[in-house]
Amino acid sequence: MIKVLLADDQALVRAGFRALISAEPDLEVVGEAADGLEAVRLAAATRPDVILMDIRMPGVDGLEATRRIAADPELNGIRVVILTTFELDEYVFEALRTGASGFLVKDTEPVDLLRGIRAVAAGDALLSPSVTRRVIGEFATPGGRGRPTVPPEEAGQRLGQLTDREREVMVLVGEGLSNDEIAARLVISPATAKTHVSRTMVKLGARDRAQLVVQAYEAGIIRPGWLS
Repeated sequence: MIKVLLADDQALVRAGFRALISAEPDLEVVGEAADGLEAVRLAAATRPDVILMDIRMPGVDGLEATRRIAADPELNGIRVVILTTFELDEYVFEALRTGASGFLVKDTEPVDLLRGIRAVAAGDALLSPSVTRRVIGEFATPGGRGRPTVPPEEAGQRLGQLTDREREVMVLVGEGLSNDEIAARLVISPATAKTHVSRTMVKLGARDRAQLVVQAYEAGIIRPGWLS
């Protein structure tokens, strides 16, 4: 059973998500939060697998709540999916950089929302939709509007720790490929692909695949046109 926490300041939105999710036999809503502070508290209390987090809420917003959850080692297994009404949103990018596993616009089709919850719970980044690629390309690329996660010198040193294979894997993660797809592309086993991805994340200090994609953009080893 995949446990889901809902965080949105609009009760009607939460009710709609609850009805949709609760109808699925493998999904369960374990709590509802009307602001970011409550979302952080309920995350610690209920330990959900996935949080659907509205980015704009009164008081502590979704960005700060995501940052707090990602920074807490005891909540390391929780994955956050940002919900937004704006496609090209700098706050969404900042959330991805600080620990969110992906995002969805609020008018996403129900089947895509459910698919996204399951994908994130399984450890994948929700980075397939072209809009997500546009957001990362807009704010993460050199010369873009986002602020670098780390200084260029430090970014270079981190990339220098990677083997040629790990850099290759990082590019493929940045293209949105799953472990199975990476394995097929490189003609290796899925287990080996997963090991390469995990080692790359550890070396770069990335919390999950979404952060790995952001770092790949910021380092300039993948370009927006690759993901169009």
